[in-house]
Amino acid sequence: MVLVGCHVSIAGSIDLAVGRARERGCDTFQIFSRNPRGWRAKDLELGSVEAFRAALSASGLGPVVDHMPYLPNPASPDAEIYEKSVAALAGELGRCGLLGVPYLVTHLGHHRGAGTEAGQERVIAAINRAFADAGESDVMLLLENTAGEKNSVGTTVEDLCRIMNGIDAEGRVGICFDTCHAFAAGYDLRTEEGVDAVFSELDDRIGLAHLRVVHLNDCKGALGSGLDRHEHIGLGSIGEEGFRHILRHPVIRSLPLICETPVDERRDDIGNIAKVRELAGA
Repeated sequence: MVLVGCHVSIAGSIDLAVGRARERGCDTFQIFSRNPRGWRAKDLELGSVEAFRAALSASGLGPVVDHMPYLPNPASPDAEIYEKSVAALAGELGRCGLLGVPYLVTHLGHHRGAGTEAGQERVIAAINRAFADAGESDVMLLLENTAGEKNSVGTTVEDLCRIMNGIDAEGRVGICFDTCHAFAAGYDLRTEEGVDAVFSELDDRIGLAHLRVVHLNDCKGALGSGLDRHEHIGLGSIGEEGFRHILRHPVIRSLPLICETPVDERRDDIGNIAKVRELAGA
């Protein structure tokens, strides 16, 4: 049996996300703990935090995954954006601690022409500062691979390895592997050989024990296109056969699988979760 879910809304109150996850048939789920499209975040109210924790405990769902908002760019050479990004990351680590959420996923940003190595150094420094500012907790930060779009940081397994090796907080950093992003970056997940190759590289460079969450998304773009456009499971360029190979991998089958797929007239979250279970033979 696989552990599969989707991203759900916190609209109205953060504790309502738990019920929405149950309605969709989730085993696990992902949220934004705040408005993902702005810099300012309202403090979490004690009542909402307690209600979220109580609802989660009663539901039996988990683990819960929080995702950083869209605007922070820890690779940015712009001083103002960079400082705001560090503060946002530290703040989100603190919010996860309050909510009892074990994993925080972050994109690694764009270097805006400064170069990949410079961008990586900025990310490393930003994460080290954010951990220091946030203080001790059990929250693990998960670095998400990117789709290979222009100036992006964290596209390859080698990139992720270099960043992880520079972070001081040992045991508090892991990997969130996004299938759409990997395919768009040139990792062919359509065949058993391709799936084995990427996870063997992850194991050799980083260690599969550091892989904690999978964003399970099909891709609208072609292999190596750099196009970060998610598609329904099996209806994109990876296809059903590719997901069968992915879901046969023993490590992947043991991890939380989060669908960040569209909701449209073809399929909804319930449909994508059901498709994952079908392809996994669960």
